[in-house]
Formats: sequence, C-alpha cells, structure tokens
Amino acid sequence: MTTIPATIDDVNAAWVAEATGLDVTDIAVELIGVGIGVSSAVYRLTLTGTDVPDTLVLKLPALDEAAVFTSSMLKLYAREVKFFDELSGASPINVPRGYGGACGEDGASYYLFMEDMGGHRIVDQVEGMAIADAEQAVDELAKWHAQFWGKAEHHVETGAAVSIADPVYRAVLPVVFAEGWEKIQAEMAVHPTIADVAPRWLDKLTEMLDAISAPPTTVIHGDYRADNIFFDADGKVVLLDFQITGLGSSSSDLAYFVTQSLLPDVAAANERALFDRYIAGLISAGVPEAETTGLWETYRVAALFCLVYPIVASRGMDMSDPRQYGLVETMNRRCARAIDELNLRDLL
Repeated sequence: MTTIPATIDDVNAAWVAEATGLDVTDIAVELIGVGIGVSSAVYRLTLTGTDVPDTLVLKLPALDEAAVFTSSMLKLYAREVKFFDELSGASPINVPRGYGGACGEDGASYYLFMEDMGGHRIVDQVEGMAIADAEQAVDELAKWHAQFWGKAEHHVETGAAVSIADPVYRAVLPVVFAEGWEKIQAEMAVHPTIADVAPRWLDKLTEMLDAISAPPTTVIHGDYRADNIFFDADGKVVLLDFQITGLGSSSSDLAYFVTQSLLPDVAAANERALFDRYIAGLISAGVPEAETTGLWETYRVAALFCLVYPIVASRGMDMSDPRQYGLVETMNRRCARAIDELNLRDLL
C-alpha cells in the first residue's frame, strides 16, 4: 500500500509514480487554492515523464491543525477519496478524473490526486456569479440530485456520504460553531443581523438538522458554491471538492448555492425564479412532482443553516489575508440578506 505523506515535503517523483501508476520522473510543486478552501492543502504538480499529464492536482490535509481536526471528525477526507471510487462515474456533472487516493484510519491523513481543471473559466465567489451562469449551475444541480434521488442510503453505508442526521454533526458542530463565532467577533466587524441570529442559532441546530435530512433525500454535494464551480468552453459546469457529500434534502445544496454564490441584489431579484427553475429541472429529470411540494420550506431552513459555513470555516482562516477575510465577510453578509428577506428569524 502506498505510504500517505505527512506533508508536501514527503512528496517526490518516485512517490507520485507509485501512488498514481504513472511513469513520472520529476515534479515541480506549487501551492494553489489559498483563500478559497480551508479543509485541505491543494497543490499543482507539474510532471515530467512518459505519457503523463502535464499537471495533476494533489490534495493533502489542511495546513491548519484546527481544520484538520474538524475534517477528520466529519470524515471529510475519507468521503472525498470514496467519491472518486464510487460516485464520480455516475455524476451527470463534469468532475475531474481521479488518479488515486487514500485516507488513513485516523481520518486525519490522506492524499488525493485528480485531473487539473485549472484551464476552465473561474467565477470568484466574492465578486458573485452572473445570473446566466447561475441558471446553468441550477439546471445541472437538478440533474445531479435527480440522478441520486432516493439512493443516498447506499453511499452512507459505504462511507462515500454521511447523513446530515448523523450524530457526528450534533456532537461537532456546536463546538466548532462556538469557536468560529468567538473568532469572528474578535477579528471582524459583524453584520447586525448576524449579531442577532448567531447567538440563538445553536438552540435550533437539532431541529435544522432534522429538517434538512428528512425524506425525500438524495446525495448532496454539500459545498455547491461559486468557488467550487468552473465553466468549460461550452458553458457547462465543472464541479470540484467532494468532501461534504452527504445524505440530505436537495434544498440544502440549492439554498447554499443561491444565498452564497450571488451578489445580494442578484439573489434577491432571482431567488424564487431560480428555485422554480430547479423544481422544474427535478421533475423533468424524473423526480415525482409530489416529492417536490415541501422543498421551499426546507429551502428556508437550509438557508438559515448556511450560517454554519462562514462561522465554522473562519476557524481555519487567516483574517489578516484580504482574500480570506473577504470571503468570510461576504458569506456573512449574504447570510444576513437571506435571513432578512426570507424572514428566517421566524424559524428561531
């Protein structure tokens, strides 16, 4: 079995050749993805060898110990390795080709090689996604959810997904949310709506988890947002980051995408239209219409739950870095928009 490297310093050409099965004779390493994700350290490897790709992406555990702790407890690394083993081939959305990976028994050590998708068009989440791109992303999300509709239980059993109702969320999220909220209050200006809602959010965590894990369920991506979505030359989605694949209501992915990937005024003007477009996409792809009737109310609960993302992510963010500070601030501001305009205080 290929050894799992402790750090990028343990990665050399011989190890890459063993781990991928490629005839690699030399590598050059570049750290990428800073300020976009915090659960992993992401590297671009430029390869020299015979019949090898020009580049591959290598993911290793995060550089921040707190992020590694959270990732191991929530089985993020194991899920992503399993995704490429059993789910990627069934995805109706274009995803990278996997080139091998493994996760240690402790859940805190792992590596994953994948195709480098860096040549595609990128949308900066802080700048916001244009409505035409958002419509395409919603259309493809509906196809993803329809593909796995009612089939998520199997992938929970194999470890490729974790149910939102899993006890690990109820155990871990209160701790990491509280730590993130303390850091945010200490290191950045807090929007008044977030200042009002965050102290009460944990009181409703169990109810929110129950609501967004109730049937009908599907395999959710879990982190469907602009920074994880590229667009190819034909305008189709290229999807990244499969660490939070889970069993849950499809509304959770949709709510996270709409509330966090669009500028607040764009989201406000198009939110219900995007939701209706998504529902039409589900039905067109074969989901029974009767199973879509309660998704708007679940969408509202999911939109409130989405406050967990910036609060928890902040634990591993360097707030002195403008991109990382800007992402957390932007996500909090967009959460505030959703809370105010969708009357989400009513759920507290």
